Amino acid sequence: MDHVIGGKFKLGRKIGSGSFGELYLGINVQSGEEVAVKLESVKTKHPQLHYESKLYMLLQGGTGIPHLKWFGVEVDYNVMVIDLLGPSLEDLFNYCNRKLSLKTVLMLADQLINRVEYMHSRGFLHRDIKPDNFLMGLGSQSKSGLHH
Repeated sequence: MDHVIGGKFKLGRKIGSGSFGELYLGINVQSGEEVAVKLESVKTKHPQLHYESKLYMLLQGGTGIPHLKWFGVEVDYNVMVIDLLGPSLEDLFNYCNRKLSLKTVLMLADQLINRVEYMHSRGFLHRDIKPDNFLMGLGSQSKSGLHH
């Protein structure tokens, strides 16, 4: 059975999970674009997805900020659809045997600082800055490198 979210996003395979809920690969059935679909049970004791979607709306347009494509409730889940991103900085660090060149560290630090400065300029304090929470873009479709 195919699950279609928001009338146009087909739910694919599971690509992650955590305290927030579950993350799936999705496909925009109109354009063929791959997206990320976050699901959170409506019964969760501490819902966060609606708040997260509002933050993405507030931060829209900033370099390295994923585009919020849809938010709503489907059956028993709060659902948020955003740009599909690549691996986290933690994943990258592990892939490189936990060794990065000084040039790479400085380039990543510059992007990370710019993202955090942008969030601060929009009145948002992150409070959980760590390599797992910063994701890489996906090559040619990414104009901005590092994402939060």
